Amino acid sequence: MRGRGAIAALLAVALLAPGCGEKPEQAGELRTEPFELVLDYFPNADHAPIYAAQAGGHFRDVGLDVKIRAPSDPSAPIAQAAAGRADLAISYEPQVFRARDGGQQVTSVGALVQRPLTSIVSLPKAGVRRPADLRGKRVGTAGIDYQAAFLRTILRKAGVDPRSVQVQDVGFNLTPALLTRRVDAVLGAFFNYEGVELRQQRRKPQIIPVDEAGVPTYDELVFVTGSEELADSDARGRMRRFLAAVARGTRDLERDPNAGLRGLLEANPELDARLQRAVIDVTLPLFQPPRGKPFGWQEPRDWRAFQAWMGANGLLGGAEPAPGPAFTNDLLPGQGL
Repeated sequence: MRGRGAIAALLAVALLAPGCGEKPEQAGELRTEPFELVLDYFPNADHAPIYAAQAGGHFRDVGLDVKIRAPSDPSAPIAQAAAGRADLAISYEPQVFRARDGGQQVTSVGALVQRPLTSIVSLPKAGVRRPADLRGKRVGTAGIDYQAAFLRTILRKAGVDPRSVQVQDVGFNLTPALLTRRVDAVLGAFFNYEGVELRQQRRKPQIIPVDEAGVPTYDELVFVTGSEELADSDARGRMRRFLAAVARGTRDLERDPNAGLRGLLEANPELDARLQRAVIDVTLPLFQPPRGKPFGWQEPRDWRAFQAWMGANGLLGGAEPAPGPAFTNDLLPGQGL
C-alpha cells in the first residue's frame, strides 16, 4: 500500500521526478482534499493518463481525493467549470474560445491531448482518399458549427466548391451513418477512436485528420477551470498537484499501457477492453508535450493562430467576451508557484 497522509503527500510532491520539461516542485504540508473532475464524455481511452494516475495512487500521493464523473450532456462540462461546480472539466480548445466568446469565464490550464483527433473518415467504396475527392459527396457532421467551418476550410484549400458537397447533420451517430451508407464520409469522428474501431472491424477506413487538410492545429482535449478557481491560491495549488499527478500517470502509461486500462475498465466495465487498449496505443504519443516542455503544455503560437482562424471564419465576435486569458501554462508541473 502507498503511504497516506500529509507526510506522504509532502514527499511525493517535493520529489516529483524531473522529466518532460518538469522541475522539482516546491510545496508546503498538504492534507487530503476533495477534488472533482468532469469528463467531456463517458470514460474512455482518451482519459487513460487520468485513470493511470488514479490506479497508481498518484492523486493520493499529492493529497487529493479525486472524484471523476461523466457528464449527462457533452455540452455541460465547460458550463460546470464556469459556474465553479467542478475544480476542472475536460473540454476542447475550440469550445473554450466559443464559451469565452459567449461570456463564460473559463480558462484552459493544460492540454491532455496535444493535437486534433477530429478527422474526415470514409469507407473504401466512397473513394475519398484526399479532400478533393469530397466533391459531389454526402458528408455527415455532428451539427457543430466549428466543425462545419473545418469542412469549409478543407474544401476551399482542396479547390472544391462547398456547394457541390451535401452536408447532413447526423448528430453523434457518425459511425452508424457511415456504415448504413447514409453518407459517404463523416467529419467529426476521432481517428484514434472511431478510426481504430473501424479498423478492428476490418472496414479499412480512409482517414484524413483535419490538421493535415488545412485546419490550424489545436489541442483536442484540455483541462478547463472557472475564473474564481483560477484566482484562488488554494484552488490553483490543487490544480497544480492534480496536473503533476496526471503527468506521473502518463509516465506510468508509457511504461505499461495496461496501467491505465485497468483503472479505466474499473470505472466503466462495459468498455471493450481490446478496443480501449488499441486506442491507448494510438493515443499515447498525443499525450506527450513537445520536447523540453512540461506535461500539459499549450503552445501560445498555436492558440493564437487557431483563435485567429476562428475569428476569420465568423465563429467569434460575441458582444461581451470573457475577460482574462483563454489559456495559461502557469500551473503545469515545474512552472513556478
